[in-house]
Amino acid sequence: MRSRFFLRLLFFSCLLPIPFLATSPQALAQDEGGVYGNYAKAIERVLRTQQEAWNRHDLEAFMAGYWHSPELTFFSGGKEQDGWEATIERYLAKYSGPGQEMGKLEFSGLRIEMLSQDSAFVRGSWKLTMSNGKTPHGLFTLVFRKFPEGWKIVHDHTSAAE
Repeated sequence: MRSRFFLRLLFFSCLLPIPFLATSPQALAQDEGGVYGNYAKAIERVLRTQQEAWNRHDLEAFMAGYWHSPELTFFSGGKEQDGWEATIERYLAKYSGPGQEMGKLEFSGLRIEMLSQDSAFVRGSWKLTMSNGKTPHGLFTLVFRKFPEGWKIVHDHTSAAE
């Protein structure tokens, strides 16, 4: 009788943690249909909206996806830009200056990993199709945070293929 009691106790004590594991942030991050799945869809919408703005040659609308803060960080080409203003200046100099063009932007291979209810890690590829037929391309890693006005990029690390 006593051994049966201990077996039941052991059995139920092993089952007890299961509901807690199933509701952990890691488990929720994998739940595509749950709250975290909705957050991932909202983040993808930010990126698709940026892509559309870029293809309209509207850098201001493209930059709306970034956190408008001096604490925004942007890494590319071995250089770091600190702040929203420095980031838009970089884009303006590189893509809208004399003799420059923006081309057509395409994001692909998006992988959105929710870290919490207000932060996410995003990886993907980018490709520009230029009027001369060239296709610069590369990879990016983004960190998103959720603000009252929506999801914003707080860190961008973009690299170009060589």
